Amino acid sequence: MSTPPPWHGAHWQRLQSRLAREALPHALLLCGPAGLGKRAFLRRFVRGLLCDRPREGEACGQCRACLLLDAGTHPDFVTISYGLRKDGVQRKEIVVEQIRELSARLAMASQFGGWQIAVIDPADAMNASAANALLKTLEEPSPQTLLLLVADAPWRLPQTIRSRCQRIEFQLPPPDEAMAWLRARGVADPSTALQAAGGNPGLAQAWAEQGALARRQAVRKDLAALAAGRAEPMEVARRWLDAEPEQCLWFAAQAAVDEARARATGGAAPLGSQLEADALADWFAAASRTRDALRGPLRGDLLLLELLAGWH
Repeated sequence: MSTPPPWHGAHWQRLQSRLAREALPHALLLCGPAGLGKRAFLRRFVRGLLCDRPREGEACGQCRACLLLDAGTHPDFVTISYGLRKDGVQRKEIVVEQIRELSARLAMASQFGGWQIAVIDPADAMNASAANALLKTLEEPSPQTLLLLVADAPWRLPQTIRSRCQRIEFQLPPPDEAMAWLRARGVADPSTALQAAGGNPGLAQAWAEQGALARRQAVRKDLAALAAGRAEPMEVARRWLDAEPEQCLWFAAQAAVDEARARATGGAAPLGSQLEADALADWFAAASRTRDALRGPLRGDLLLLELLAGWH
């Protein structure tokens, strides 16, 4: 098992302390930006809870429970995620039938006589009916039952759900800590990678390994070309759609911030945008909205075209 990142330490110690006092809550909400290791933290914690011979919360990796977990066949552990529709197509939300089946399962006794653990991931993908169905389980938990909800966007969960869970919020670590972690993993130019990822070390490592920093430069060149009239919005929109459109929009929003900062300090705008400060702020907000809209049913080329025409 790889060494946990340092920003997990406080959360881990807090949960282990509560476990030792037999004061573990019946529901935990693990939330925060993607890339900070919420799911790795969850797996480590679950393994320790279900292990027959844990040491200081860490699983032994060799007992029957650990082997069953590794095989995905532990009878007291279940994960709810995107299911399949009747036509075999994967759903884009977690539906009420899945939560009802989960509640029925948790109402039964543990097969191994210990914890029953259920993970809902991503919990913010539950539709309204599914969230309402989960409330009964949260309000009337069975003994030795633990619900673990994982959400990158916890604000999408109803307040009634959030208020009934103990919140474990993963936040961006201090820059020095993040830089040291990236250097230890051999990330080239960790400063640029961390800046591109908005201070998120997990994303910085992944993007550095995936060549995303080159895409960041390409996005800035596209915006500079649009501002100078050397490129057309539709041409750029198609190029971004063929790459990673949400990532392109992330980098584009960063570019708008850099442009606004340069303007505010009286320097030359690095991308040559003609937009005023208020218009740059509006464009930044529009880029963020477009990222969210790309996950919906609207045509991505038209969404990007509208945004890029505003920069052009």
